[in-house]
Amino acid sequence: MKKNINLRSLAAQAIEQVIEKGQSLSSVLPPLQQKVSDKDKALLQELCFGVLRTLPQLDWLINKLMARPMAGKQRTVHFLIMVGLYQLLHTRIPPHAALAETVEGAVAIKRPQLKGLINGVLRQFQRQQEALLTEFELSNERYLHPDWLLQRIKRAYPKEWQKIVEENNQRPPMWLRVNRTHHTRDAWLELLEEAGMQGFTHENYPDAIRLASPAPVHVLPGFEQGWVTVQDAAAQRSVNFLAPKNGERILDLCAAPGGKTTHILEAAPESSVLAVDVDEQRLSRVYENLKRLGMKAEVKQGDGRTPSQWCGNEKFDRILLDAPCSATGVIRRHPDIKWLRRDRDIKELAQLQSEILDAIWPHLKSGGTLVYATCSILPEENSQQVRAFLTRTSDAQLIETGTPEQPGLQHLPDAEEGDGFFYAKLVKQ
Repeated sequence: MKKNINLRSLAAQAIEQVIEKGQSLSSVLPPLQQKVSDKDKALLQELCFGVLRTLPQLDWLINKLMARPMAGKQRTVHFLIMVGLYQLLHTRIPPHAALAETVEGAVAIKRPQLKGLINGVLRQFQRQQEALLTEFELSNERYLHPDWLLQRIKRAYPKEWQKIVEENNQRPPMWLRVNRTHHTRDAWLELLEEAGMQGFTHENYPDAIRLASPAPVHVLPGFEQGWVTVQDAAAQRSVNFLAPKNGERILDLCAAPGGKTTHILEAAPESSVLAVDVDEQRLSRVYENLKRLGMKAEVKQGDGRTPSQWCGNEKFDRILLDAPCSATGVIRRHPDIKWLRRDRDIKELAQLQSEILDAIWPHLKSGGTLVYATCSILPEENSQQVRAFLTRTSDAQLIETGTPEQPGLQHLPDAEEGDGFFYAKLVKQ
C-alpha cells in the first residue's frame, strides 16, 4: 500500500459521499483508487460496493450495538464502523486484520480519540454475532432494499419479487462482447482458454461470453486492440433488435458511455452512426471506446427533447433510444442506485422518456426502426410507457416484442443471464 494510506478510511469517506451527499460511486471511487496500489484497488472497490449492497443490515446492527448513532462531524466514524462490520460478515479477511485496520482508520480521518469506541463496537458484534443475525433475519431490512422500491417491485412482480431482490443483492457476472470484425466468438473463446480462463456462450446473444469468474480487462486477450468489450449480455440484445445494415444512417441517442455505439459499428461497419448524449463529460467515454476499437462515429452533445438543435431536419434509417431511466435493472452492478434514487424520480423519468420519444419519432424515416431500451424493471418506464406512445402515435407499429396490450420484452436480472433490461421494437408505417 502507498505510504500512510488507510484503505478502510478511504472506503468510509467514499460511502459517506454517496449516502450523505448523493454522489454516485462511479464518480467518487476512481480518484480514491488513484491513492492506493494496484493490488489494493480491488479491495477498496469490494469494500465500497459491499457496504452499499448490505447497507440496511449494517445500519441495523449499528443501531443494536450503540446507544445512539454517530452524527454530525463524527458521521465518517459511523461509515468506518460499517466497513469493519462488512469485513467481519462478508469477506475472508482475517478478523484480527479487519479489526486492526479499521480501528487504525480513525487516525486517518483525524478521530484518534474514537479508536477505543470502534474497537469496542466491533468486538461486541463478534461476541453477539449469532444472536444478532438471527434477529436481523426476522426484520424487514433483510431484503436490503429501500421500502419504496421494495413495494414497487412487489406490485410489478407479485410472483417473482423475492428472486429479483435476491439477484439485486448478488455480485454481478462479468459479460464480454467479442468484436466480430476481428474474431468469431468461438475463435476468441479459444484464445481465452489458452490464456487460462474459462468462459460460457449464450444462445440468444451471438457475441456474448460470460467469464466463469470476473477478471481485470488487461488480462483479456486483445482487449487493448479492441478485440473484446465489457458489456452485459442483456445490453447486447439492443443490436439484435436494431439489426443495423451497412450504408444506413443510424442514431444512437443517449449514447454514453458508447458500448452500444461500438456494437452497432461492429455489426454494420459501413453504416454512418451519430452518437448523441446530453452529458458532455460522459461523452469522453464514447470517444475512448471508439478510439480503443479503432472506429469512427459522429459524436455530438445534445438533448433528446430538442433534436432539431443538433440534427436539423435529418431523418434516420434506425434509431436506438437507450432512454434515461431509474437503472433499477442494474442494481447488482451499481448498488448505490438503491440509495440515490427516490420514489418521486420514477414519475419524472417517465415524463422525460415520453418527451424524448415524441421529439425523436419525426426524425425516423418511413419504414425505419426505433428500438426503445431501458435498464429498468419498472412498468411505468417500460411497458406502460410504450403502450401510451402507441396509443397516441398512429404511424407506430410494435414488432417482435410483446403485444400492443403488453408491449415490449422485459429481462429480469439473473445469475447466469444479463441484467434487468427492457426492449420495444417500433417500426414507422
